[in-house]
Amino acid sequence: MSEPPPNHALDQRLTTALEHLAAIHQRRTRRCVEAVSTTECVLDGQRCLSFATNDYLGLTRHPKVVAAFSAVAATQAGAGASGLIAGRSPYHARLEEVLAEFEETESAILFPSGFAANMGTLTSLIRSHDAVFCDRENHASLIDGCRASPGKFFVYDRAELDQLHASIGRRRHDFGALFIVTDSVFSMDGTLADLPQLCDMADRFGATVIVDEAHGTGVFGATGRGVSELQHVSDRISVKIGALSKTLGGLGGFVVGSITLCDWLWNTARSQFFSTALPPAVCAAAAAAVQVIRNEPERRRTLAARSMFARQLLHEAALDVIPAPPDSPIIAVLLREEELAVRVSRQMTAAGYFIPAVRPPTVASGTSRLRISLCCDHAEEQIRSAVYQLRDVVHSARR
Repeated sequence: MSEPPPNHALDQRLTTALEHLAAIHQRRTRRCVEAVSTTECVLDGQRCLSFATNDYLGLTRHPKVVAAFSAVAATQAGAGASGLIAGRSPYHARLEEVLAEFEETESAILFPSGFAANMGTLTSLIRSHDAVFCDRENHASLIDGCRASPGKFFVYDRAELDQLHASIGRRRHDFGALFIVTDSVFSMDGTLADLPQLCDMADRFGATVIVDEAHGTGVFGATGRGVSELQHVSDRISVKIGALSKTLGGLGGFVVGSITLCDWLWNTARSQFFSTALPPAVCAAAAAAVQVIRNEPERRRTLAARSMFARQLLHEAALDVIPAPPDSPIIAVLLREEELAVRVSRQMTAAGYFIPAVRPPTVASGTSRLRISLCCDHAEEQIRSAVYQLRDVVHSARR
């Protein structure tokens, strides 16, 4: 390796800041994780059962998805340009068609990441004379996109939607357009947004609901179209954002909606046209993954069953689980203290279970937790052994 740069004022400033993060148990370190299967990994040399990914249906290793990726990757590694210039290949065009058909919308547009999809969409749609109401527990990309937009930014608590209703009612005549922005599945605890109530509010006040289905696509709904399908409001949501990097097992983000919406984003979403397009092989794999979701609904049913099984065991183990729908594959075990969450996670890793700690600033102070993320490929015995080990570690740590 090359010699490190000389220590100067910036390094000293950053060193002090890093030491502070370490002192409050918020300093992150880079880990090396080698996936062995959809449920196992090697974490810094330690073989573990993994409960840490968002690969809910195991599509990162599905033979049809891998074959689709490999066939295209054999001849082309990257797109070579932004989609606006020369990067939108037949594979990109086909994936957009597949996504629009799957989501039952007129059109779709791709982004290089889910973060880029949220940032580009929000900054493109919200103007200076508009107001945007953002759930306080939305993903950072939604919050950052709302803050980066020129509109007036308001925060609401989904546990107090009556206050959101009153807030919009007071301000509806002060702005040109109103936007309500929410995750469909809140990724740190597995809870769901009340989309029907948000849509009712939007209808009353003439607002637009923007929903990010990053953790909903493929998991919820009769055909896997997410919480909007589960809660029967798909036709009431004008702007739906999704991820290719969670259940679909690849990389990237997308937006589905009207032809007009997607054409506007194509022309104005800076995170889209100032970024190199997704590799064509990633698009081929994502298109194959959508077909697997369509053709293998048993994966979704198995995931729901495993989620309910895990929650029942955690309840019997007297662990403090944040309430969420029983079939949600994201399970948050509340430990509250940052040091305790980190310590328990490390002890679980040493015992052969990778369950990451989540702490501020990702979640609010005093709500540090372990985040269990399930895959349909997890066997009941794997879940049982992990819960029993976690029970013993947590109870021992609290003595």
